[in-house]
Amino acid sequence: MTFRATILTLYPEMFPGPLGSSLAGRALAEGKWSLEAVNIRDFTTDRHRTVDDTPAGGGAGMVLRADVLARAVDAHADGRPLLAMTPRGAPLRQARVRELAAGPGAVILCGRFEGFDERLLEARGVEQVSIGDYILSGGEMATLVLLDACVRLLPGVMGAASSGVEESFESGLLEYPHYTRPVEWEGRTIPEVLRSGDHAKIAAWRQRQAEIDTRLRRPDLWERHEGARVGSPSGARQRTEDEQ
Repeated sequence: MTFRATILTLYPEMFPGPLGSSLAGRALAEGKWSLEAVNIRDFTTDRHRTVDDTPAGGGAGMVLRADVLARAVDAHADGRPLLAMTPRGAPLRQARVRELAAGPGAVILCGRFEGFDERLLEARGVEQVSIGDYILSGGEMATLVLLDACVRLLPGVMGAASSGVEESFESGLLEYPHYTRPVEWEGRTIPEVLRSGDHAKIAAWRQRQAEIDTRLRRPDLWERHEGARVGSPSGARQRTEDEQ
């Protein structure tokens, strides 16, 4: 089963963009996944190819019309998840990325202007997705992020089957810190445990570092991981640094 991405956008020329390079681009060329960028304007019915109108109730900006979007969606609906990239959506999590990557792909709506007519989202059961608490010019950049996260998990895309297992968010924690040669750089040395050759000690150190960094940097992730609030980890951080 090939992962198929259909992107409904006002700017189809933005694709594949960076998805045409590196791992995703090679996988695209090899047919491990496919991408189709569809111009929403192709589903308009007036000579001006109008896709938006003023907000009901007044206000700044323009809103993408439900009737035009519905024609675009209906022309490509085939059972794949239907997503809309919008800051009003649920935060994208690695668990959802894994679910999408394991499926047939997705049809993705890219918002512009003030967003979508809400009736379209309700009528077509659209899953709204956000990649963060900030505003972009449109949903295209968010779509690139979503697809990159999915494509790298497809079979045969990453060089080794285990490449993504210990990365940030896969276990509910941030990934442990990495080091490489030279052993000493600007007076900073690779932690001794990583040079010990003792794989059990290395695994334990990495797990401990992942937990400490998650508590320090992402207490929200730590709460979800542990199921409870955790106090300041400064003492644990100091002990770990002393052990290095």
